[in-house]
Amino acid sequence: MLNEFKAFAMRGNVVDLAIGVVIGAAFGKIVDSLVNDIIMPIIGAITGGLDFSNIYIPLSSSVKLGMAYGDAKKAGAVMGIGNFINTVVFFLIIAWVLFIVVKAITRIQRQEAAKPTVPAAPTKEEVLLTGIRDILAAKG
Repeated sequence: MLNEFKAFAMRGNVVDLAIGVVIGAAFGKIVDSLVNDIIMPIIGAITGGLDFSNIYIPLSSSVKLGMAYGDAKKAGAVMGIGNFINTVVFFLIIAWVLFIVVKAITRIQRQEAAKPTVPAAPTKEEVLLTGIRDILAAKG
């Protein structure tokens, strides 16, 4: 059973998937920083200093409007509208980047398929075997 698991885990697809997950997690952190540290502050500046991360709807009487979102969450139940907006922007950026990557890969694959294939020159061994075949065919 251990050998079967080892064979499964070391197959190319599983290793490729693991690498993809690790790279995806790192890419997710980059996009998260892009959204939270660059895009949302610009949008906030355009909208007059609105900080999306602190937009919430209190669902508990112990939560007072005007509190920071983190403090409001500690005080009681809140609906984090701003975090939801940040997450939607995060998703849209990742979806757009993946769309561009898939489109580029598809274009490259089409170009590769459209290229005429030039047969490789025969190796010395193939030339020798062809000569032997021709000699045997002439004698037979």
